[in-house]
Amino acid sequence: MNIGILSKRTGFLTGKLKNFLESIGHNTKIYTKEDLCIDDSLLENDLYILKSKHQIPFIYAGFYLESNNIPVIPNPDISYKNKNRFDAYLLIKNAGLIHPQWYYGTPRAIKKKFKEEDFPLILKPVMGSGSIGVKIINNFNDIRNLNEKFLYLEKFIEGTHYTVYFIGDEICALEKIPLENEHSEMIKRDLSKEIKQIIVKWKTCHNLLFGHLDIVKENISNKHYIVDTGSFPEFTNWKCGGDPVSLIGNLILEEYKKLKN
Repeated sequence: MNIGILSKRTGFLTGKLKNFLESIGHNTKIYTKEDLCIDDSLLENDLYILKSKHQIPFIYAGFYLESNNIPVIPNPDISYKNKNRFDAYLLIKNAGLIHPQWYYGTPRAIKKKFKEEDFPLILKPVMGSGSIGVKIINNFNDIRNLNEKFLYLEKFIEGTHYTVYFIGDEICALEKIPLENEHSEMIKRDLSKEIKQIIVKWKTCHNLLFGHLDIVKENISNKHYIVDTGSFPEFTNWKCGGDPVSLIGNLILEEYKKLKN
């Protein structure tokens, strides 16, 4: 089978996935931003793997391929919504899970909204995931120092921060330092009943094969808040059973068979 991988890079998990697919007999090509042209030449492949969630050009390529009946895994629409904060909030709500209170407006409108006791807040880019562009806003001076026309802010949740990976039925819960990215060192924790239920709800509601959620267990209430979602993480800190590359590769191939049938 001919397989294309839509990815911003050729190394890391993307490169390992290519090597795995080739080792079991599939012709596999990586399409980065520099060499991706969205035209009929893409239709030569049987299946595409959407590793990058960037709208331009990868999500657009995914929509083009689906319109020509070429399977794309993960689903381009869900992948895009995981990267857009507003859409991700709706995904979380539709799965029956909770998200921190969020606010969006001009710095002037934001200043009118808040009192000093409402801080700290978390500044996040509207398009993005993980820790890139994420900052703690401790007071009004921090807002004044931002050169942004509009701000997306979330209420900061005091509690224990987790990154939770899932691949099929395998769930890996890891405690992390607040606001650190996926590549920072994390500590494997026992999987609680509450976190397992959250992951099952999430992946069942949106028909996901794999992904991750960043979850904060609030100190006061013990409620679990979803603070970030991801359709295709690097699985850098996977510390549970099996090799994540082969697990993901086999799940994708099984899903391809179901889609073709």
